[in-house]
Amino acid sequence: MTVPPLSKRTRLLEAAGHIIQTEGIERLTLDAVARVAAVSKGGLLYHFPSKDALISGLIDHLIQQFDLALQYEFDHDPMPTVPGRWIRAYVRASIPEDGDTNVVSAGLLAAVATNPSLLAPLRERFLVWQEQAEQDGLDPAFATLIRLAVDGLWLTNLCGFAPQGTHIRQHIRERLLLLSQEPRG
Repeated sequence: MTVPPLSKRTRLLEAAGHIIQTEGIERLTLDAVARVAAVSKGGLLYHFPSKDALISGLIDHLIQQFDLALQYEFDHDPMPTVPGRWIRAYVRASIPEDGDTNVVSAGLLAAVATNPSLLAPLRERFLVWQEQAEQDGLDPAFATLIRLAVDGLWLTNLCGFAPQGTHIRQHIRERLLLLSQEPRG
């Protein structure tokens, strides 16, 4: 089976995320993104007419990709009748078994560093995710505690704040999944 080539827009987003993660936010320029994505500057400007538009695109892409992963994990939960199904999907989508993190997550760092108002769509989405956690059949405070632990691990690794190695990250993942199976009231 042949994998279809990435769209130009996706290539640009991945190039921007790669630049942020490997060279730092200060190196994120439209010229650099065009060069890394092997796209003309005009081609880049067609999709993203400004740096803010590019960062906004990174945030939107992050939300879309995470929602897809979340839905997949929810649909494939091995215990669909046990309370905590949504929070287990959140754990699995946020802490993948292979340890792979999405380069587009770097868009968060770019938004915080350049224009925090670009985080508005993500703030709105987190409200939805929080509501889903609270309505998952677990005690809402306990479900929130699990979500915050997951978010903390993700942010710690994204920012390089003493990131955990694969072994400990997987151990944390398994512990959180076990906790999500214990209804608390």
